[in-house]
Amino acid sequence: MIKINIICIGKIKEKYFTDAIGEYSKRLTAYCKYNIIELNEERIRSNTPNQSQIAEVLDAEGKRILQKIGSGDYVIAMCIEGRLLSSEELSKVIDNASLSGKSIIDFIIGGSYGLSDEVKSRANLKLSMSKMTFPHQMARMILSEQIYRAFEISTNGKYHK
Repeated sequence: MIKINIICIGKIKEKYFTDAIGEYSKRLTAYCKYNIIELNEERIRSNTPNQSQIAEVLDAEGKRILQKIGSGDYVIAMCIEGRLLSSEELSKVIDNASLSGKSIIDFIIGGSYGLSDEVKSRANLKLSMSKMTFPHQMARMILSEQIYRAFEISTNGKYHK
């Protein structure tokens, strides 16, 4: 059974997001081993951080993210400059990764400053959810739903219409 990890920066505090993510996590157990790995967000002690401080945050968070990725994992970095895919195309990406022998797929969601260049360069695919900006908590919920939808599409389930 394929393993899907969401490796993300920060924790979710809002109950409505945790409830929705929990529901999709439960549904996904029929298709995969689904795991959410939360890493602590780096803090900047300034309301107006400079580029050097942001680079330090990205570097520190990126190192912690990369420690959670296995050498043989298929990595999908969620970033604004990534490709826009339909739900059907995401389903094919997951199917193709599995068929090519990948047993673990890691989806990476960065913190409020995004992802380091090192994490992006490790990715097999850079994926964008939208040209719009979403809170990271909402992005995690939407991604969980889309992963569930992808499995439903590949198995001709009733969820996707």
